[in-house]
Amino acid sequence: MNALSWRHALLALAVVTVWGTNFAVIKSALAHFPPFTFATLRFAFAFLPAAFFLKRPQVPWRNLAAYGVLIGVGQFGVLYFAMNGRISPGLASLVVQSQVFITIGLSIWLGGERLALRQMLALGLAAAGLGVILLHLDATTTSLGLALVLVAAMSWALGNMVQRATPEAPSLAFVVWASLFSIPPLLILALVFEGAPAMISTLATMTPTLWAELLYQSFGNTLFGYAVWGWLLARNPASVVSPWALLVPVFGLTASALALGEPLPPWKLAAAALVIAGLAMNSLPGLGLRRDRGGAVG
Repeated sequence: MNALSWRHALLALAVVTVWGTNFAVIKSALAHFPPFTFATLRFAFAFLPAAFFLKRPQVPWRNLAAYGVLIGVGQFGVLYFAMNGRISPGLASLVVQSQVFITIGLSIWLGGERLALRQMLALGLAAAGLGVILLHLDATTTSLGLALVLVAAMSWALGNMVQRATPEAPSLAFVVWASLFSIPPLLILALVFEGAPAMISTLATMTPTLWAELLYQSFGNTLFGYAVWGWLLARNPASVVSPWALLVPVFGLTASALALGEPLPPWKLAAAALVIAGLAMNSLPGLGLRRDRGGAVG
């Protein structure tokens, strides 16, 4: 299987659109929220009230705990901390996509998946796009910010592998119940680095816009995005699904430019073009998508 069905492709496109535009939302929200407080609230609302309506998936608790810590703390706790003045949102949306290569590498190493020559060339184009942006670091990006986003990318890739290990688990329920394990470590980090007074002050001064930004994180990004992404990974090779995440920086750079005024010079457009070309080569062979068998979605 070298491409997604058109139905799966539309789902993947919807997810990466949400994930890409989300970086501008994160940057806006961090003007009010301390990063670990923001992450704690995000996963608290991802767990409740959905846990009252979704039965815990019948998978080992350790799988839920591993995923919750990797995605909640390792990916988003670290990412929010990095984006709090250490890296621009558009660049963060690009660098975190190194998870694509890490996920594929882990799938080859642990799962025995193989890459076709076309897929290798596609990843090479996408990697060139990443390289173009990494060659244009500026004062808005620190070495610490870059390193932290790479840690977030590694955590995302490892979380992908944890979820793929239980393909029979309902994706939405898996994400909801795993969020339970994101909350305690994030809360401890918030108390240690930000303090209870700052957390209380944040909650006491919430506006409708801030609530919307928070709930977009919880329901759009976490529940919709990660549940659908896990569902796709459980039904397709990681080497076919993961490259779609390379579209995230395209949406991220565009949203950051339109909403936050982040510069979008020609070199960023060239990098985005390389990313899109790599995705097209990997997922749209012959300008077509794999047909569903018998019209079925999965």
